[in-house]
Amino acid sequence: QVQLVESGGGLVHPGGSLRLSCAAFGVGLTPYDMGWYRLAPGQQRELVARITAGSSTNYADSVKGRFTISRDNAKNTVYLEMNSLKPEDTAVYYCNAVWRLVSANYWGQGTQVTVSS
Repeated sequence: QVQLVESGGGLVHPGGSLRLSCAAFGVGLTPYDMGWYRLAPGQQRELVARITAGSSTNYADSVKGRFTISRDNAKNTVYLEMNSLKPEDTAVYYCNAVWRLVSANYWGQGTQVTVSS
């Protein structure tokens, strides 16, 4: 059974930092494109950052220069380093793994990030 397990969320003051992790079980992440999405109350799900199997990255304009996505295939884990956090970054953050060649698409259960003073 495939599982993506996110961790690292929490409550942080504006300007603070958090590092989210997404660990995969039951699947090797090497061929997967990985993404971090977020869902805030009353808003649509938003792609925050993505890293391809070849380690190319792209980011939402709202997080460019503040967030960094990375992957460690040996540890089967993807990370999202979040700096200079703002209240508008408050959301549930989800990890996603996609391998289009085999039509595989997996989601984690989400981790809450709250930015508040």
